Amino acid sequence: MRSYRGPNTWNRQEQEGPDTVYMGHPQLDWLRRGLRESRALWKVIAADMPLGLRVEDGRDAEGRLRWENSSNGDGPPLGRELEIAGLLRGIKQDGVHNTVWLTADVHYTAAHYYDPRKAQFTDFLPFWEFVSGPMHAGTFGPGTLDNTFGPQAVFQKAPPPGQSGLSPAAGYQFFGEVEIAANTGELTVTLRDIKGTSLHRQVLPPHS
Repeated sequence: MRSYRGPNTWNRQEQEGPDTVYMGHPQLDWLRRGLRESRALWKVIAADMPLGLRVEDGRDAEGRLRWENSSNGDGPPLGRELEIAGLLRGIKQDGVHNTVWLTADVHYTAAHYYDPRKAQFTDFLPFWEFVSGPMHAGTFGPGTLDNTFGPQAVFQKAPPPGQSGLSPAAGYQFFGEVEIAANTGELTVTLRDIKGTSLHRQVLPPHS
């Protein structure tokens, strides 16, 4: 999401082109093929940036908001979101269940449930995304969710309103822990603070 993307723009193009490249189709094809061929019970996708949080990057020459990730405001898929929509649709078409996204970038921690019943784009299987980190940079947030793919904030922890760029001494650095039970196949994600204290625990049963 950082190595192959095009320039940050207003990100509301109606069709894919050089300005909407985010992961790029070679990488998307590689990811979709790997998910389709995997025999693992859980398919964990580690990504640089969250799928449904708006990350602004100033304004362009015309005064329009620029966007750093795929999200660009509520509504149907536009700009870089077109790649995400194609990937999520492909995962559904391939019948790939038990996908979980682990993402970072936004400097706080959260658990998001993506629900097609609450989304503008609905052609995908529901999934979870867990956000944590980084542990080496100032903390801020929380971000605003974009309804294109229907994310619901089940949990989030960030500094109080008006505070940002906080050091680890403030206690708002986070990391995540993932465990898979050998007997049941349940995947458990625990979001923790810098001291290791459990803040949120989400147990996901596998699709049968």
